[in-house]
Amino acid sequence: MTPPTIQTLSRPALLQLGAALRDSGYAFTTISTPSHRRVNGRPGNETAADLRGVFGWSRPFGERLLGAQWLAWMREADMLRPHDGLWKSALRASTLDGRLYFHSAFPTREKDAVFFGPDTYRYVQMLHAEMANLPPAARAIDIGCGAGPGALTIAAAMPQAEVWAVDINPQALELTALNAQLAGAANVHIAHSDLLQGVAGQFDLIVSNPPFMLDSGQRTYCHGGGLLGEGLSLDIVDAALARLAPGGTLLLYTCVAIIGGADPFREKVAAMLDPARYHWRYREIDPDVFGGELGDPAHKNTDRIAAIALCATLNNPEPA
Repeated sequence: MTPPTIQTLSRPALLQLGAALRDSGYAFTTISTPSHRRVNGRPGNETAADLRGVFGWSRPFGERLLGAQWLAWMREADMLRPHDGLWKSALRASTLDGRLYFHSAFPTREKDAVFFGPDTYRYVQMLHAEMANLPPAARAIDIGCGAGPGALTIAAAMPQAEVWAVDINPQALELTALNAQLAGAANVHIAHSDLLQGVAGQFDLIVSNPPFMLDSGQRTYCHGGGLLGEGLSLDIVDAALARLAPGGTLLLYTCVAIIGGADPFREKVAAMLDPARYHWRYREIDPDVFGGELGDPAHKNTDRIAAIALCATLNNPEPA
């Protein structure tokens, strides 16, 4: 089956709206859900007063705020949702590295929501830091691409590379395709895939920022499975190691439970990485994230949740 392309997935009106936002100088940094809720709860923030209020803060707005052309684009793109006599946008738009990313509106309650938030910024910062020390890749892939920041970061840094963005969520694939088109990333290819099952061949660079929480609703964008949310991250490591080209590298950003001062995820990863075959580094990016999750009974023995980066490179075989 031929994978969907950017052209077949994007909504023309949404592309026009995105281009208008980008050209207006729009900028918005997405913050955590608790912080977002607090800012929106301040007096005077009940409704949107500008583009950032509509497309960043996800606040209700009246028709007069945007004007006829913007409303027409939103209607054609199926982005308008009624809200107590006003409207809300069904999508948000955030900016990172000068690129605009459409993703799900606040709050992200839907099972197929497309996440973008503080972890996205940490993930991309990690990619920049690690890719600076890697040779150019001919073929790269972002597993669980979401809104596409991993794939688009690689595409910009390595314009000669064939970059794949894969996800099991069709909504994520559509938004990645749209965001890639807005960024002019012609070397990005889109495919529906569970891990790497939907694409063939080896890769010089595999990256991922997978879901890592325990979610009772098992929403695709946040439920990681396993005992403490680590299940999908371990599955990605296993799948990626089997598909690395000689000299190829896996870059994984995830968050892990630290229990009694120990990191069980690191221990499991270490057992998967034969030192005769792989050179790898593992580091904490942030020692304490998602503290609210510690109230979950599953985390009753968890000291903290840490953001980590794993960089694992398959050794080149020795020349004969």
